[in-house]
Amino acid sequence: MRTCCVQYAAMDPLAIYEDLKEKIIWLDLEPGSTLNLVELADQYKVSRNPITIALTRLDAEEWVVRSGSHFVVSPLTVDRIREITEIRSVMEVQANIWALHRISPEALERLRALREEIRKLNDNATNREIVKLDVKFHCMIYHETKNNQLANMLKRMLNHYLRFWLASPNPIRREKFFQEAIEIIEAFEAKDEIRLKAASTAHIKASLDEIMGLS
Repeated sequence: MRTCCVQYAAMDPLAIYEDLKEKIIWLDLEPGSTLNLVELADQYKVSRNPITIALTRLDAEEWVVRSGSHFVVSPLTVDRIREITEIRSVMEVQANIWALHRISPEALERLRALREEIRKLNDNATNREIVKLDVKFHCMIYHETKNNQLANMLKRMLNHYLRFWLASPNPIRREKFFQEAIEIIEAFEAKDEIRLKAASTAHIKASLDEIMGLS
């Protein structure tokens, strides 16, 4: 967790929300930890009201949950990851297909460059480094759906997934983890919808298996 000695300039509720969300996503604020309004107000140099506004928004997006008069960082549960996976299995596969037909030549070149970045990733890369690259890969494809509403929903689900990956005590096996991602990029190159659908479905299953320690 980031040190409490960090000093912030006064921030508005949106900036506080974004900062807290990043800390929750990257586990700088641990699942199940209680958020103290007085301490947060002092840390962000604001009154309690902007903190409450920020936490209320985080609560609406399920990054935190209310516990009496307090807010608690949402816990990581098996049911939660399974529910997110069910939704991703439908929405993300369709999103990838739309992106396949809408992707620009420039974006396809960026995907190719990302494939080389994945291949060059050090074998000793940390889970955090691997996850960051996976998020970059998915967000590039989400953007090419040319559907901002869908892209934003998928990014939110992916960020919830991210916490589970980072919480895993086991090192992610880079080559196996990105196997389907490489296949997805190659399907984009070939404009092969059937291949893309199969690889997308397999990638979601593989990421769940990695989290659950089944792979």
